[in-house]
Amino acid sequence: MIAFGRQICGDLELASSREWLVTDGLGGYAMGTVAGLRTRRYHGLLVVASPGASSRRLGLAALEPTVRVGERLFRLATDEWAGGAVDPAGHVHLAHFSLDHGVPCWRWDLGDVVLQREIAMAHGRPAVGVVFRLLRAPRPVRLDLVPLCTWRDAHGERHAGGDPEVTAVAGGFEFENAYRVTGPDWQPGGDWYRGVYAREEAARGLNPVEDLWAAGQFTAELAPGDTVQVTAAAAPFDGTLPAATGLVTAARRRARKLGREAGATDATGRQLAIAADQFLIDTPTGPSAVAGYPWFGEWSRDLMTSFEGLLLATNRHAEAREVLLRAGATVSEGMLANTADTGTLEYNTADAALWFLHAIGRYVDATGDLDTVAVLADSMQDILVHHRHGTRYGIAADPADGLLTQGCPGYALTWMDARVDGRPVTERQGKPVEINALWIEGLAVTAALFDRIGRRNDWGAAAERAAAAFRRRFPRPDGLGLYDVIDGPGGDDPAVRPNQLLAVALPHVPVQDPQPVEVCRTALLTSVGLRSLAPDTPAYLGRHNGSPVERDHAYHQGTVWPWLIGPFTDASLRVGAGTEGLLDGLELHLSEWGLGSVSETAEGDPPHTATGCPFQAWSVAEFIRARRSIG
Repeated sequence: MIAFGRQICGDLELASSREWLVTDGLGGYAMGTVAGLRTRRYHGLLVVASPGASSRRLGLAALEPTVRVGERLFRLATDEWAGGAVDPAGHVHLAHFSLDHGVPCWRWDLGDVVLQREIAMAHGRPAVGVVFRLLRAPRPVRLDLVPLCTWRDAHGERHAGGDPEVTAVAGGFEFENAYRVTGPDWQPGGDWYRGVYAREEAARGLNPVEDLWAAGQFTAELAPGDTVQVTAAAAPFDGTLPAATGLVTAARRRARKLGREAGATDATGRQLAIAADQFLIDTPTGPSAVAGYPWFGEWSRDLMTSFEGLLLATNRHAEAREVLLRAGATVSEGMLANTADTGTLEYNTADAALWFLHAIGRYVDATGDLDTVAVLADSMQDILVHHRHGTRYGIAADPADGLLTQGCPGYALTWMDARVDGRPVTERQGKPVEINALWIEGLAVTAALFDRIGRRNDWGAAAERAAAAFRRRFPRPDGLGLYDVIDGPGGDDPAVRPNQLLAVALPHVPVQDPQPVEVCRTALLTSVGLRSLAPDTPAYLGRHNGSPVERDHAYHQGTVWPWLIGPFTDASLRVGAGTEGLLDGLELHLSEWGLGSVSETAEGDPPHTATGCPFQAWSVAEFIRARRSIG
């Protein structure tokens, strides 16, 4: 259990910097802060995803509670306004917050009255339940709940302009034919809350102000032990909405099951099993994963990088197989489709297909399932043939040495893919070190698996040739690790980046030199991951904040990436380097920002403040995998 008392709950800065998340298994979610303050445009109780999570819409934004005890009135919501006021400031009454088996729970202490709230989502349906329970009171109290509503793209805002369509239904209302909210003693109303302010959007250089519609009020008289249930669900509706208490009970039961099935042996392992599950979604064509909450959808690079940690390390082998089959069906000209949140298939990565081959190898290692290899063999062959002879964006094996080159003006095809004004921030055209490590891995994995299913191939010889060239070309002459890119427009790039770790970490890449590990340990390693560039480099940027352009400039120029702890762990173990205490910082991080999960990024300079998505798939996946590797 992750839990906080008054010292954090009652401090607006501390409580609003810690975020909770519950998900519906479809890419939708409910999300907010310990304080109850909506600091992001993405925060709300019902965020509904389109199939595959290519887009999301925010529906029920908040449910604002007021407690009346005789003549006393306690407004328990916490809202910030464009003028700078925080009103009401209900967080000052918060005595306790916990995340217990994935269910967030608040307790307000009002002296002789204690009120609790829990929130959970249905799994497989866009529906959320909110349960209030009166734990202590000298006499019955009245609870009023005001639903704040909108219906808009999760990336935008909506402003007052005519009254929205609100239709009365049994036990509640329906908002613009999009979602339904039910609870006790519904009293229709209607008014705009104008100038609602989201401080995190202001910090990100985006519009922080919107308007929300107060649709009316639910009311209940409570005696100690009584509960109030409110459920919200998106269309289409099928009969009555599920009971909120049932959703909470089912969520906790499912969390316990996830921990057992993952083989978790401690509290951290059980929490990480829940965190991994939050990213896995059902789509109309099979299981997949979203890259991060609150703003990412499916990304094939992230999915394949996360594959082992999210699926194999948690013993979800049947889903893993379906993920591979689904991905294999998208192969085109040797490349794996990357939906990139657009809702259409795009082919714009140099590494997703290579990670896919690695994932197949790890899947077979875990399951021994060669039948699936036989089904995927044509896709695997297609990937290597097109990479050997050339495919989109200049991706091709160099006939001179068998190494893979890539790049096209205006594109950033590796995982360091930030662009500003159509230009890559981190220019890596040429032969990047991790792309070639993945290329050798893909060749070797395919050769070994094809041999096992009796399919003739020459990929083993290609792997040996590329590996020999790799050992000859990538080591820096000064002995300080490996070049980040060779044969680029400006020659060979000696920048100290973490990409070289994959040359030591991947199972089939024959590099067992401890120097890359020690170089990265000295220059890049932090308590929450590895920097993307050494601090003594002129291009290094230690802060990852400000406007979108400022953040994109820093994204891969020094910003810390927690997912890199996985390759660093593997590489350290491979060369016999120490791993004592390596993961301690990430374990503590589970209660520092995105609660129970791991952030996308952190600032390169101490204290390495978390940035980016608070909940990121490959960060969680590689933390799980690293824990498993260390044992």
